[in-house]
Amino acid sequence: MALPAGNDHSHKGNGMMTSWMGRVFCVGSLLAVVGLSSCTEPEGGKGITRDTKDHSKMNVERQHFGTMPDGRDVWLYQLTNANGLRADITTYGGAVVRLFVPDRQGRLDDVVLGFDNLPDYIEKSPYFGCITGRYANRIAKGRFTLDGTEYTLATNNMGNHLHGGEKGFDKVLWE
Repeated sequence: MALPAGNDHSHKGNGMMTSWMGRVFCVGSLLAVVGLSSCTEPEGGKGITRDTKDHSKMNVERQHFGTMPDGRDVWLYQLTNANGLRADITTYGGAVVRLFVPDRQGRLDDVVLGFDNLPDYIEKSPYFGCITGRYANRIAKGRFTLDGTEYTLATNNMGNHLHGGEKGFDKVLWE
């Protein structure tokens, strides 16, 4: 996954570095979801043990999720592991659209908030399941000082800079 090319100042930087960081973040997140879901509660209910099921049953599927206003395709990746956990992650903002996990009886249920379509993510999303950044949370008044130099950022939350500003990673089409 690489950041898109262009003159958007919120994504300036070494293209190779941001591409590498994006890949590491996305792959690391996916491995954490799949890896944690392969843990089970042992007899007696205390602690966590590694599941020994056949992990060759892991699966990745890709489906079309929608089209950006500029005509670019957005994809939804469905990752399923041997325990039945399924994570649906879109290339728009890296958002976790759905996360189905089994309960103690093995019944699957979606445990995250999300939308079923791309237009809602573009127009309405309050950062549901997305990659936030370049900075997560708020930077007060959209200003900070680093090594004696004051920097001013876009303000998009009551005078503060929130989750990367006007176009944070949540609005990036990751490829």
